[in-house]
Amino acid sequence: MKSEQLDTQYDIIIIGAGPIGLACAIEAIKSDLKYVIIEKGCLVNSLYNYPMNMTFFSTSERLEIGGIPFVSINPKPTRNEALEYYRRVAESWNITPRYYERVESVTGGEGDFVVTSSKGTYRTRFVIAAMGFYDIPNLLNIPGEDLPKVKHYYHDPHPYTAQKVAVIGGGNSAVDAALETYRKGAQVTMIVKKGELDSGVKYWIRPDIENRIKSGEITAYFNASVIAITPESIVINTPDGTVTVENDFVLAMTGYHADFSFLSKIGVTVQEAYDYQPYHDPDTFETNHQGIFLAGVVCCGLDTRKWYIENSRYHAENVIKEIAGRINR
Repeated sequence: MKSEQLDTQYDIIIIGAGPIGLACAIEAIKSDLKYVIIEKGCLVNSLYNYPMNMTFFSTSERLEIGGIPFVSINPKPTRNEALEYYRRVAESWNITPRYYERVESVTGGEGDFVVTSSKGTYRTRFVIAAMGFYDIPNLLNIPGEDLPKVKHYYHDPHPYTAQKVAVIGGGNSAVDAALETYRKGAQVTMIVKKGELDSGVKYWIRPDIENRIKSGEITAYFNASVIAITPESIVINTPDGTVTVENDFVLAMTGYHADFSFLSKIGVTVQEAYDYQPYHDPDTFETNHQGIFLAGVVCCGLDTRKWYIENSRYHAENVIKEIAGRINR
């Protein structure tokens, strides 16, 4: 689909078609505002890139938006159920984002922004950045991290059958990857920075991983870090000294962060002293750049446990209420 050019005026451009971006669109529709969503990937792109067998921590009703019931056959919904649910939400509200189109720049100010993407140029009164934080991994910054065997995203355990797999991290992503690859026949070694697994590990999974470690079925090094990766091994710094472990693949489940450079480029202050949290009003979610708002987990900075889908849905209501009020005035 060809993008409108500069003579088209929107009230709002929403960057990102994740759950909160969709929620913003729904609130814009309720307020009779002209909007468009620009999305660099597919619908709920971050959720699509989650592990295939992932189960949410939240129950389905806490992930609902737009008054559309989220019916799951499980106590906790799965990734596939979430993909189907948000697709139905978009269809029900007739939301048609511009997919596979990356926003490259935002210039101007409130009332007259120019948004340039990989496919076109738009004019808009306001901008909402609802991009999430799943696109840029937190790097280890160690020798060998650029080897093909190192993966910062984990999707499916099958490729790791009969392989020696190192899983770096102690959170849910690391635990899921370790257990799933172990059960597909991988020889798994976990490297955990802290002295124990993260406190937020899903309660129904924690006993399983702890028992696998206790029995020696999964090897775990705590208070440890990988200091180098070679094609055939990993080098681990442990409390007992340096250990070299034969290795075929490294799954670095070290977390992700928002595109801070893009936010800075469009004039949003990224506060390094506050875990790189983008500056925003805690009630309206407007940034220091008047007319540009944040919504959802992009507000977190590096503290990615602060906001989730279920506790940031209200961002959309606050943001659109503020924007609609200014337009009506």
